[in-house]
Amino acid sequence: MAVRAARASALERSWWLRAPAVLVAPRAVFVSLRDDSEEASDSRQEPLIALVGLACIAGVLATPVGRTLMNHEGVTPIVVAVWAFLGGAAYAVGVYWLGGGLLYGAARRFGGLGSYLRARSVIALSSAPLALSLFTVWPVRIVIYGQNLFRTGGNDYGPGDRIFGDLIYLAFAWSAILLVIGVRSVHGWSWGRSLATVGLAVALPVLVVLATVV
Repeated sequence: MAVRAARASALERSWWLRAPAVLVAPRAVFVSLRDDSEEASDSRQEPLIALVGLACIAGVLATPVGRTLMNHEGVTPIVVAVWAFLGGAAYAVGVYWLGGGLLYGAARRFGGLGSYLRARSVIALSSAPLALSLFTVWPVRIVIYGQNLFRTGGNDYGPGDRIFGDLIYLAFAWSAILLVIGVRSVHGWSWGRSLATVGLAVALPVLVVLATVV
């Protein structure tokens, strides 16, 4: 039992290092998800849940709601931080569980044999660029613009801030690319089949967003 516990602990520590490595060596990290054993799956859950949680905090900060929070009287930076944490946690549940379910269903539609747990893991690893933006783009953006980021008006609206916005969009695009790479790597599929799987998985969320906007 002691040997098994030590091995499980070592595997989990390795995933804390391996998860960020998806940014530089995505295929190797995604391929390691093919090990669907209980021990391997358990060892990566905490690091991957933390990764998708950080990514979703970065995502909610970038929403139109986040950019106007301090328009309301009594909203302080502490309130914004708590809102971002709670909102990120709520988004993480949706992205990890519902998004994983959509990806799993789409992969099954195209003949995939992977598990629902593995689909969730692919989703989580794909969110790494957004998690990275929380520690790179957002701190610099907040230092430059301060509280003006979270209220209408101020010096945060202009060409400078648009650059930061473009970097956030780039993080989303990078995550989308990683998602396709992840599907291709874990299933050993062609690029076309992988793109079709991701397209089918994101079709429903896109339609929901369009319905709310239109």
